[in-house]
Amino acid sequence: MTTRTRRAASDGKRAAQVTDEAQPILHQRGREVQAYGTVRNLPIGLDAAARKANADLLNQILADTITLYSMYKKHHWQVSGPTFYQLHLLFDKHADEQLALVDLLAERVQTLGGIATGMPADVARLSKIENPPSGAEEVPVMISRLLEAHELICNEVREAIDRTDENKDWGTNDLLMSDVLRTNELQIWFVSQHVVDEPLVRAGDDN
Repeated sequence: MTTRTRRAASDGKRAAQVTDEAQPILHQRGREVQAYGTVRNLPIGLDAAARKANADLLNQILADTITLYSMYKKHHWQVSGPTFYQLHLLFDKHADEQLALVDLLAERVQTLGGIATGMPADVARLSKIENPPSGAEEVPVMISRLLEAHELICNEVREAIDRTDENKDWGTNDLLMSDVLRTNELQIWFVSQHVVDEPLVRAGDDN
């Protein structure tokens, strides 16, 4: 074997070794390390019962918030008519804000020791928001659906605020009041003004 041949064989062996070492381990499966609906024992000063109850409340709000986010994106793509530009931008802005809430809610569930929901099938099973049709709807219907979804979430959040106040989960309580509730209330104000029956270019005549 020549020097060149030996060198090539050595280089090939090293290449094979590097490839083996760097190869990702694919198609792995395993057991669940924590079941949905359970909480781990995290030392945050709240008992397991309170953390379990609050994680359940948050997961319901999380599922409905993910659904509302998806509705905003759907309407963002499908809106049409004279208000297309304004609503196209507004719906996308609101979607981004709802997506930020999704992350905050999910992280709080995990902080309580729970498991945050997130997969579409799980969200669809949990969400209480009426699902819109697959096709496009008229703009007033889109807005009505959004406002109804917001109201449902606001009611859930207010109930959760009371519950977390009772069991002294101030972290969750602050998140719900300062972030989730106020964001939804502000978005309701912005969206609802687009279905006020106001004259466009000429004031109404009361005579």
